[in-house]
Amino acid sequence: MTGKVGDRIIVESEKVGVPPREGEILEVIEATYGTRYRVRWDDGHESTFRPIAGSARTVHQRKRRPVRA
Repeated sequence: MTGKVGDRIIVESEKVGVPPREGEILEVIEATYGTRYRVRWDDGHESTFRPIAGSARTVHQRKRRPVRA
């Protein structure tokens, strides 16, 4: 999984019936031990997150075209 600033990150819950957690990637932090992301979650909280294989997916944001008047 590789995310970029502005992408949405979706983390599946490990509990049945609990909805996935979603947020926006604010920063990509590269390190020798792996990539972490600073995320603003939809509930307004921010945290750093290091996903493990299969735990999260990203949705790349498309660039929006300017609205013409």
